[in-house]
Amino acid sequence: MGQRIFKKKREIWSVPHTVFRVAPVRQRVLYRDIRSPERFEHLLTLVAPYIEKKACRTRDLISPAERLVVTLRYLATGDSQQSQSFNFRIGKSTICHIIQETCIGIWNALSDVYLKCPSSSSDWEGIANEMFEEWNFPHCIGALDGKHVMIECPLNGGSQYFNYKGYHSIVLLAMCDAKYCFTMVDVGNYGNDNDTSIFNKSDIGKGLANGLFDIPDPSEVDGHMLPFVIVGDDIFGLKTYLMKPYPVQGLTEPRQVFNYWLSRCRRIIENTFGIYTVRWLIFRRPIKAKPEHVDINIKACLCLHNYLMLTDNAYYTPQGFVDSNDNTGAIIEGDWRAEATELGGGILPIQAKINRYSGDANEVREKFERYFNSNEGSVPWQLAHVRNCGNSYTETLYQSQINH
Repeated sequence: MGQRIFKKKREIWSVPHTVFRVAPVRQRVLYRDIRSPERFEHLLTLVAPYIEKKACRTRDLISPAERLVVTLRYLATGDSQQSQSFNFRIGKSTICHIIQETCIGIWNALSDVYLKCPSSSSDWEGIANEMFEEWNFPHCIGALDGKHVMIECPLNGGSQYFNYKGYHSIVLLAMCDAKYCFTMVDVGNYGNDNDTSIFNKSDIGKGLANGLFDIPDPSEVDGHMLPFVIVGDDIFGLKTYLMKPYPVQGLTEPRQVFNYWLSRCRRIIENTFGIYTVRWLIFRRPIKAKPEHVDINIKACLCLHNYLMLTDNAYYTPQGFVDSNDNTGAIIEGDWRAEATELGGGILPIQAKINRYSGDANEVREKFERYFNSNEGSVPWQLAHVRNCGNSYTETLYQSQINH
């Protein structure tokens, strides 16, 4: 009988020397967002416990650092998983598992700290004070907007994700503070859901309607009793807690003044989404993945955005990157807009106008209108600015949302 031949067990399931040779090059790409090895190492210490695998006798494991690099490159560059497989010399199915497991790990590691919903009246008051200092809108606890995240047609998805604009999408609804950080998010609504009901059905909408967020009671601002509110645009219905502009047709001058201040303040969420889409290029084209995987990719990028805004702000959003205003009230557009125009877009605004509202909601809006036109709430240049611009400011802002 011939001698039995025993196959040697495979010891390596990737090519470590290639991974470590490629990784520094790819990290330089990532350092557009994560600029220093120290920042990457800090992020790794937070995420590693959630993505580290148990030791295995039969093969060398892919380390948490490699897993994080692969995932960050996928999210930051928008390249396909096939491209990640080629660059890191790791099988495509393994790449897919690594990305999803690491995105879940990022969400679990960061969400409770860096994407934490304000939980007390003092937290909301802190946000309102920052919004007033930055944008001169009193008692504003955040700016709200919704986006369609483009995806490729899911297997057996039917028309659930097919929206009225003619592509498949998942809806991302988010609110931000004055630091361009997301404070509350709702991810996963079908693209074909009625735009008017997305907010009302969301956890954010239900929580606000039922008073679940411990928002402070109305208080006096320079002799005007004002409630704490969120600012949004025409896609949302006017609520006692959600302010939107007056319709642009036939505006009186006091209402133009109100629209100016609200639209100016609402730019904060437009800029936040702008930074988000420019820095995480996975959103620059339709995402090819299962809808549940797209959801976790969106959540991971939300956490990473807040993490970098709060820990590495000078590099993540350098000077001039976001909109600012001069001492005459004129808006100086941020550099992110040029990048967004150049890159194109896979994340687009929800577009629908809702003009139904209650008498109480309109009364709240009129209170803010009176405040901005009073001696206490006005500024010397606002009338000149409104008279020079007319209705064009609000119209231009709405058009910019369509473009970005």
